[in-house]
Amino acid sequence: MMRFLSILPLLSIGGLITVAIATQPPLKGANLQSSSPLGSKSNASQTLASQGSKSNASQTLVSQKSATAPDFLVLGGGGAPSYNEIAIEKNVLYFQRTLKTLGFDPSQATILFANGNDGRETVRYLDANREERFKAPNIPYLQAAATVDNLQQSLQQIASTSASNRRPLFFYFTGHGSHNREDEDNNTMMLWDEQSLSVREFATFLDRLPPTKPVVTVMVQCYAGAFANSILYKNGDPQAKIAEGHRCGFFATTKSLPSVGCTPEVNEADYQDYSSSFFAGLSGTNRIGQRVASADYNQDGRVSYLEAHAFAKVDERAADLPISTSESWLQSQLSEAATAKLLDKQSLSKLLATARPEQQFVVQSLAKQLNFDRSKSYMDNYDRVETSVTEDELKSTYLARLKIELINIAIEQQLRASKNPQKIAIFDRLLNCESGSLGKS
Repeated sequence: MMRFLSILPLLSIGGLITVAIATQPPLKGANLQSSSPLGSKSNASQTLASQGSKSNASQTLVSQKSATAPDFLVLGGGGAPSYNEIAIEKNVLYFQRTLKTLGFDPSQATILFANGNDGRETVRYLDANREERFKAPNIPYLQAAATVDNLQQSLQQIASTSASNRRPLFFYFTGHGSHNREDEDNNTMMLWDEQSLSVREFATFLDRLPPTKPVVTVMVQCYAGAFANSILYKNGDPQAKIAEGHRCGFFATTKSLPSVGCTPEVNEADYQDYSSSFFAGLSGTNRIGQRVASADYNQDGRVSYLEAHAFAKVDERAADLPISTSESWLQSQLSEAATAKLLDKQSLSKLLATARPEQQFVVQSLAKQLNFDRSKSYMDNYDRVETSVTEDELKSTYLARLKIELINIAIEQQLRASKNPQKIAIFDRLLNCESGSLGKS
């Protein structure tokens, strides 16, 4: 069993939300008239239309030309059929349903997935007899293969469209990541045909976007936390200056840990992963169509990205340790030794006194799951329940998430008390970006 407490100092994040482009020329590897019934755009449109009349639905969906509608770009899939699991394809489909739930037209999102529309059967799944099978991708409005060139072309198209310079970019990556043991701050994401894209390479793509264009990323691959660097720093280098612009991201797990969710199982009711929980919190509807408790913790009539992130920290019953850009930056401000001292004496109740509503939700929910006494400190509670908690894998995960959340609250307290205008401005800029939303939920 993994002992999470020992890895807490390694907290960092990475994540992207994929972007939609309205009028983009065909990308490399695209075949929109594929003869494959699973890969063709016409059949994909029919699939989405089967959920309701497309003409009627389009009357209520937000036009992509709207000044307030983000650009959506989705990048997904494994690097080869052997690890291009159906759960990744289903994540893209759930994201499309989430867009529709939130009032956006899913046909306006640019989708780059695995081998694209070339008709090859590359999606791995288990049939009813639990035998391994492969099928062609079947994603409505799939545009092209998930390659480095196609990603770069998509982002270049966005950067060249002056009308979108102030329109947010929402980038979502669902796939696999690789651990760079020599430099965890420069992990990679794996794209189709086993191409890799590092944190710093991806940062150069983002740095070419207009500084006036907000960017929100969601990334759910293994070791995703490192990609916080591509959002936070110029060229993705933690030793460099903070990147210009309004950029933030949410990541399934830290730079040191694998994530969960890449499975050939087909039953979505069994999926427990960050994508499932984040988009359920954001839209109010889970991936099997059920309504979930509102994540509007500050009761302002909308669910922010930050609130969806908080929802996932409690909802996801798997080993992930989610992290955001503001959290990653906060945790970089203190040494491991200084961080350890933060939780020695302050009671949970005292820390909660300055916490934001979404942080209060996380702490209160996890403390209840762990039977923690909020009048005592984290360490006092830990000493009391250590054996019973650490022998349970899920409770060990909750314990790690609770510790991380309390550390975030405590470091922010210190930051505010320091009255350092430069650092407070950096943190508030990240927090402001993370507090954005895709609409009311």
